Amino acid sequence: MKLLWFHLMPYKELPEDFREHHPSIWVDIDSRLFDPQRAHVMYNEFMDELEYAADCGFDGICVNEHHSNGYGLMPSPNLVAAALARRTADTAICVMGNSLALYNPPIRVAEEMAMLDCISGGRLIAGFPVGTPMDTCFAFGQNPSMLRQRYLEAHDLIMKAWTTPETFAFNGRFNQNRYVNIWPRPVQKPHPPVWIPGGGSVETWQWCAQQDYVYSYLSYFGYKAGQATMDGFWREMDRLGKEPNPYRAGFLQFVGVAETRAEAEKLYREPAEYFYDRCLCVDPRFASPPGYTSEATLRAKVKSQLTQVVERAGIKDMARTWDDIVERGYVIIGSPDEVAEQIREVATRLNVGHLMLLMQFGNMSSELTNYNTKLFAEKVMPQVTGLFDDQWEDLWWPQPMGKESRMPMKAVAG
Repeated sequence: MKLLWFHLMPYKELPEDFREHHPSIWVDIDSRLFDPQRAHVMYNEFMDELEYAADCGFDGICVNEHHSNGYGLMPSPNLVAAALARRTADTAICVMGNSLALYNPPIRVAEEMAMLDCISGGRLIAGFPVGTPMDTCFAFGQNPSMLRQRYLEAHDLIMKAWTTPETFAFNGRFNQNRYVNIWPRPVQKPHPPVWIPGGGSVETWQWCAQQDYVYSYLSYFGYKAGQATMDGFWREMDRLGKEPNPYRAGFLQFVGVAETRAEAEKLYREPAEYFYDRCLCVDPRFASPPGYTSEATLRAKVKSQLTQVVERAGIKDMARTWDDIVERGYVIIGSPDEVAEQIREVATRLNVGHLMLLMQFGNMSSELTNYNTKLFAEKVMPQVTGLFDDQWEDLWWPQPMGKESRMPMKAVAG
């Protein structure tokens, strides 16, 4: 099993009464709440935490893309990934953005990700999300009924740009380019492994199977709530004749580990309640614009995670207090042995070989984040890292250049 350390980069100083006075953390969040000087500190601490996770031995470190968002301060994950590529040696760098339909032309994605693959020596995982309605339809003004068509055309252009040695012309519905000839080219051939972040769309499952991509469910509600979505994914894979290789899937899980469960209860209560009370305050106006959800997904009665956020918030069904958060499995907490047991349960119940771990959440301090990271790496990781490896091969992992050919990691300046 592969263990990846995931960062959302949340703004850590939202007011305590945020939910009472602000309708949404997304799209129209009050810009006066943002302090650039405090963000300077946060960004540098966040990047230190990602580098520390790499030093601790996590298989990969993950960044993602959000816009006009108070819990995701990464409108350009490529900027962060470029810095990480210079300051890490062997860890995979998983960019769980770019939202392809937002780039005009999407050749930009092909170029920047190829550049990242070159800088890192072939350690890039390319994530291609369709994008949330908040990021795509409202913050960037895309037509929801055309979003998926734009996305698919952008994907085809990027893949052709990565794999075609000759200059070519591309004439699509949304993109017309007389000369496509990207420099640089990715190290990995025919291209970096592609992971598709998703929330439960039937079309996304089918497309992952068709393209042989990893489906990654980025859930904020833990493995108990994620069971139905992952069961649906595997049923669809079985129907399409795909073997149940757990490395075909990824899943996101919040984790807080301490020497004892009592200590974990004390340490992680505040950041967890901060995240679920303030960071998931999403205005219903933005969650499901007409045309964003396909007919097939509606017929299958599959709800996006964001729709669930809004519905749960509206009927007060989303856990916001510590006891409910832990009871429902949103956050796994406990001693190293207790957390290892739960991690094994998550992986085997959901049949997931790529487990992405949110070990910084809410307003968690950098000191606590690094404590969580180190303790997990030293006492939990050895208990779970070999899961699935005796039966399945991970065909969706980066294939970097040999160490003898790669530049040494950049030293930290004094």
